[in-house]
Amino acid sequence: MAGSKLVLEGRISIISFLSGLGVIIIPLLVAFGSHIDWIFDYLTGVNGRIAIGVYITVINGFLLIIYKGPLYKVAVRACFLGFAFGCGLMISFAETTWTHFGWYMCSLSFFHYSEYLVTAIINPRSLSLDSFLLNHSVEYTVAAVSSWVEFAVEKLIVPELKQLSWISLAGLVMVLCGEGLRKSAMLTAGSNFNHIVQNEKAQSHVLVTSGVYSFFRHPSYVGWFYWSIGTQIMLCNPVCIVGYTLASWRFFRERIEEEEISLIHFFGEDYIEYKKKVSTGLPFISGIRIGS
Repeated sequence: MAGSKLVLEGRISIISFLSGLGVIIIPLLVAFGSHIDWIFDYLTGVNGRIAIGVYITVINGFLLIIYKGPLYKVAVRACFLGFAFGCGLMISFAETTWTHFGWYMCSLSFFHYSEYLVTAIINPRSLSLDSFLLNHSVEYTVAAVSSWVEFAVEKLIVPELKQLSWISLAGLVMVLCGEGLRKSAMLTAGSNFNHIVQNEKAQSHVLVTSGVYSFFRHPSYVGWFYWSIGTQIMLCNPVCIVGYTLASWRFFRERIEEEEISLIHFFGEDYIEYKKKVSTGLPFISGIRIGS
């Protein structure tokens, strides 16, 4: 585990995330003494958009003045994610048919920010801008944009589909459980966790089999798998539910096989025995096959 003192980048990310999140004070001030359903009307109006634009411009200006170079790159990403989380909160609590998209915005922005923050806590030596996972892959970006497009199109064509609250609530539960499992796995693994599959064993690298790893060999992947599918159930996106399930399953099948080759090389019989006792946690994925 990392030391008790959070590294500078981690502290800056917290300040910047909260600065972006501060956007929620704008509609709250406007709606002070009024009903909560004024918030969405205000946000979608000209004055609301101007106020939010000015707020984020001013905050970005302060970040530019305070932080330089690599630290600014951390700050602006964390601020953007905090801003997205704040907007998601406002939409979630407003009287609008976009409520479930607000949940999605909160889930997506928190996932990416928490990936960076937890990495800063457990393994600061591997910390980089890539730890936000914002540039995970072209496929990941295409999948995200596809889900937004599907939600918008179906909301126009079949708006009643997007108001199935019990389905969205089930998706929210999946998202929360998946997120919790993934972050528990990261914290349990500590400095052994890395976003990049390691091909060389570090001196501090140990085989983790306790905590959530006693239930699943790859709990961080299990959490991410169900989190990703949960976001689409939350949005009531039938096409993307199927697409995300198939794409995520294929990705993690290949990723697990690649990772387990390294783990067997690192830990030999210890990992093979662990593999026999504990499943991957993902449906129909058994990991690398070992000849008898």
